[in-house]
Amino acid sequence: MKDVELYQRVLGLVAPWFVAKVELQVKQQRVDIYLEHEPAAQWLCPECGQEMVGYDHSEERTWRHLDTCQFQTVLHARVPRGTCRVHGVRQAAVPWAAPGGRFTLLFERWIIDVLTECQNIKGTCALLGITWDEAFGVMERAVRRGRERKRPRIIPYVGVDEKAFRKGHSYMTVVCDLKHSTVEHVAEERTTESLARYYRGLSPRQRAGIRAVAMDMWEPYVQATLAHVPGAAEKIVFDRFHIMKGLNEALDKVRLAEHRELSAEGNAALKGTKHLWLYAREHVPEARQEEFAAVRALELRTGRAWALKETLRRLWEYRRIGWARRFFERWYGWAIRSRLTPMKKAARTLKAHVGNILTYCKHHITNGVAEGLNSKIMTIKRKACGFRNRYNFRMAIYFYCGGLDLYPR
Repeated sequence: MKDVELYQRVLGLVAPWFVAKVELQVKQQRVDIYLEHEPAAQWLCPECGQEMVGYDHSEERTWRHLDTCQFQTVLHARVPRGTCRVHGVRQAAVPWAAPGGRFTLLFERWIIDVLTECQNIKGTCALLGITWDEAFGVMERAVRRGRERKRPRIIPYVGVDEKAFRKGHSYMTVVCDLKHSTVEHVAEERTTESLARYYRGLSPRQRAGIRAVAMDMWEPYVQATLAHVPGAAEKIVFDRFHIMKGLNEALDKVRLAEHRELSAEGNAALKGTKHLWLYAREHVPEARQEEFAAVRALELRTGRAWALKETLRRLWEYRRIGWARRFFERWYGWAIRSRLTPMKKAARTLKAHVGNILTYCKHHITNGVAEGLNSKIMTIKRKACGFRNRYNFRMAIYFYCGGLDLYPR
């Protein structure tokens, strides 16, 4: 089989395009394939599909293709231009590449696959011999067409969380579909407008179809949801993870203050126990369970704070709001009488938001999916050693976590 016929079949070219010649440059480890078209070929307008009258040809262009063995493979062609009665002079579309692309469709698919596996642009560039800008351009185009292809749908359970872009209270807002575990919206900052922009992009039917929104008790998110989601007062569910995180922080303040007092007296009872108090009861490492039981038996203030924290976990076992509210009131009374200032402060915060904590009994959702996506985003950020700006970070989040159809067609 001749090299021309081989590449004609490998590239899947059909009339009017054909392979005119193939040049092998062994020293440069490169294969150059020159494509031409039949003289009487008819071309269609890429915008409206109407037949165009031949106008001229562009200068010769090149496209990187999948390597032939270890040799870099490059396609060469002069693309015809025609005159459309509606749109004027337009360049005809070619079957092997997207308009304006510098890679063939097959090579661009391969770049997307490598980006997905590496989760790192720098590593992809090293493997494929392309520049950072070229790799990011592929990612950017993939995200753009993926979001354009994504059909509007009702998302019944929405998760809203913040993601740190860099140190110094620099945040981004991430909205996800809790059912399908996909990121739906990424916005700069964590303001009311950051979330409101997502809601405004939904149709009235989509907003009405939202059954519940899981979030932390960040007031700007609450206000955006109340303003744009019908019946939001009964749909906001303050996330269990963030509630328990707040209690753990209060518990650690109690432990730290007590540890200082005991250390001043020469008592090292709390030394090295920080993480033990933050564990859930059933997750305390087996090797340290006896040690932890002995420390709890000392009847320290930290032990009382831990008991308060562990008892509140039972709140999410209730299925009826009335019973859950009775349980919370009893727990709240205990916390207020505990004489543990950090725990009292945390309890008052929960009391002020108890209505939307108890909505869990109706909707049974948490932001666990959002936290899982956050972990994935952190991994991507770590592998990239950070991102130079928010736009690049947002593109990476959509690419890896958006559940998009990324491939060119």
